[in-house]
Amino acid sequence: MFSTTVTSEQFIQAIIDTVYMVGMSLFVGSLIGIPIGILLVVTRPGGVLENKLLYTLLNPVINIIRSLPFIILLVAIIPFTRMIVHTSIGTNAAIVPLILYIAPYIGRLVENSLLEVNPGIMEAAESMGATPFQVIRYFLLPEAVGSLILSLTTATIGLIGATAMAGTVGGGGVGDLAIVYGYQRFDTVVVVATVVILVIFVQGIQSLGNSLARKIRRY
Repeated sequence: MFSTTVTSEQFIQAIIDTVYMVGMSLFVGSLIGIPIGILLVVTRPGGVLENKLLYTLLNPVINIIRSLPFIILLVAIIPFTRMIVHTSIGTNAAIVPLILYIAPYIGRLVENSLLEVNPGIMEAAESMGATPFQVIRYFLLPEAVGSLILSLTTATIGLIGATAMAGTVGGGGVGDLAIVYGYQRFDTVVVVATVVILVIFVQGIQSLGNSLARKIRRY
């Protein structure tokens, strides 16, 4: 009942692949998504750099990408993935759709976090003669750090779920292990072990994010 054909080395490699995919996707996705979120806030009507044209173009593009379930996005951009990494299978191939999936998501989360900042702080900064860049750098972002940490925590957890789905097309990682050995070969032990690993990942990341945000908000 508790026997399995999967070795401990395969489990370890799957965990390493998952961490690699999540880490790379989160890093690149943050480099794209955080500026997008800031742009959405500062260019919206009434923002410090109000630009209706840019906001009107950027906002629906993000909504369109976010409306696609990850599994559909994963399959739809296979030709683009092949063009970038010359393959559509494996961890490197999975990173391409993961970045496209998470960047707009982070952008929207960052936007929501920044919109939580008290408008009075922005008005005070502008009344003191602060430039738009100074308003963003020294007032907007510092006030939203705690919320931004929680937003990135949410994005990381979303990425973990997406990497598991990437396993359906040979993306590697824990999800691939669950599909190939657990589902296709009816190995219940692998399925249960995969669930436990994912739960540990999510609980650990959420606890870390909550702790960091709590510490930041105390200062």
